[in-house]
Amino acid sequence: MKPLGFRQANAWLHTWTGLLLGWLLYAVFLTGTLSFFQEEISYWMKPELHVSVADNGSALRAVHKMQELAPTAALWNISLPSERNAALQVQWFDRGERIGKGGGQRRVLDAVSAEPLQIRETRGGGFLYRFHFELYGLPRVAARWIVGIATMVMLVAIVSGVITHKKIFKDFFTFRPRKGQRSWLDAHNATAVLALPFHLMITYSGLLLLMFMLMPWGVESAYQGDTPRFFAESGGRGGRGAPVGEERQATPLVPAPLTDVAPLLEQAERRWPRGVASISVSDPGTSRAVIELRERGGDSLIDRGASERQRFDGVTGEPLASPPPPEISGISATYNVFSSLHLLRFAGAPLRWFAFLSGLLGTAMIATGLVLWVVKRLPERQKLGRTPLGQRLVEALNVGTIAGLPLAIAIYFWANRLLPSALAQRADWEIRSFFIAWALCLIHPLLRPHKRAWIEQLQLAAVLFAALPVFGLGLPHSHLPAALLRGDWLLAGMDLTLLASAALLGYVAWKLARHQPAQRPQRQPRPARTTEASTT
Repeated sequence: MKPLGFRQANAWLHTWTGLLLGWLLYAVFLTGTLSFFQEEISYWMKPELHVSVADNGSALRAVHKMQELAPTAALWNISLPSERNAALQVQWFDRGERIGKGGGQRRVLDAVSAEPLQIRETRGGGFLYRFHFELYGLPRVAARWIVGIATMVMLVAIVSGVITHKKIFKDFFTFRPRKGQRSWLDAHNATAVLALPFHLMITYSGLLLLMFMLMPWGVESAYQGDTPRFFAESGGRGGRGAPVGEERQATPLVPAPLTDVAPLLEQAERRWPRGVASISVSDPGTSRAVIELRERGGDSLIDRGASERQRFDGVTGEPLASPPPPEISGISATYNVFSSLHLLRFAGAPLRWFAFLSGLLGTAMIATGLVLWVVKRLPERQKLGRTPLGQRLVEALNVGTIAGLPLAIAIYFWANRLLPSALAQRADWEIRSFFIAWALCLIHPLLRPHKRAWIEQLQLAAVLFAALPVFGLGLPHSHLPAALLRGDWLLAGMDLTLLASAALLGYVAWKLARHQPAQRPQRQPRPARTTEASTT
């Protein structure tokens, strides 16, 4: 048997790596793409927030409210309204309580009245974000290993695909409609090449985010397992410096009124054109109170967009020295840049929309590759007169994943709107609705003809997405016309995106319903040769 050449070997590698984990990669890529707007999705899924409209007095009202809610707390954290969240979010830690990321008590306040809002229980866009790299229902480390291996396979598939298609960049400008396999190959190439730098960056940076789990041996060997010391010596992952108020812990705790925060905010806003993102107050109402203001956004990806901070004496209002950020090593700087590009938390709306569209192209690249595998084997099935079991399974997984996952996401949004606000474990039931719908979408293609299964799932997903903004018309502050009138582009953008998704899915279903397989022209029989008998 003649050995495979380099390009043929990569073609085999590209085909099978792309197929075996293609459905998982599609789910990871689609939910990761939606995660670029996870805060907008969460805002849409909390209609109670839509009454909140921020103004210049929101910060002061939040400080006054915290003096009512937690006058004896050890620490206040106040997140101010932003272009991605119109409400005030506050958190406090009582004395003696361990201060950490997941602890404390939290409230969401109306930006105008500073009164607590009763928000329905939901994971919002955070569920899609977590699913993107932790899946669901699995141990966290095991799930991240699965996604990490799939990401490695994705990188292999991208590189081997470029090697396999030697004319991939030339063929990018070629599209041959209604040509069956060739049309799917052209679509696969176009979606790959159009955002190829993004595909490579997002895949490689995703691996970097998991590298300390996937390859821990270097740090464990050099630091004897002392990972915190490694991050401290390398400059950490963002350089946040010492916690607010830490330098005054030895000072006696004596009651004292908190200074007026308004002049401090004015001073910070003059210094920071982007404004103030948050206010932290340690030991409020005491002589060792410290007020820390954080800038909105940062200037450098080297420290993952860490923002500048200003600290003030909480009693006199006098400026205090802010701890300098730790020095960041070259390796940590490289890691921070790639991880920032992957997460895009620093990005404004235009860059996030660019990443979102590029992510959709990546999702389409995976989907067209999976469909191409089936289409490529159509002549084999026609010759056999039946569909082999393995190919039938691939067909069902394609429908249940490519069309079924968007449908399940639509069900997730509908569960958010329809489940009672007082329902116990409400957020969990939203997620259960998502997985029940997805499971049904995976079973459905096994019970229906292949083409009909595609059409039915795409049509249902289109109807569900289109109906969500219509249903919103019955909610006082959460419908599209009201959002447009008050300039709430968080809500309006989400509704318009739902309508665009419905239009796209509906168009694909319509095209598929009209599609007729190309009939191969039958060959005309050759005329029989006539031979003249030669006579002599």
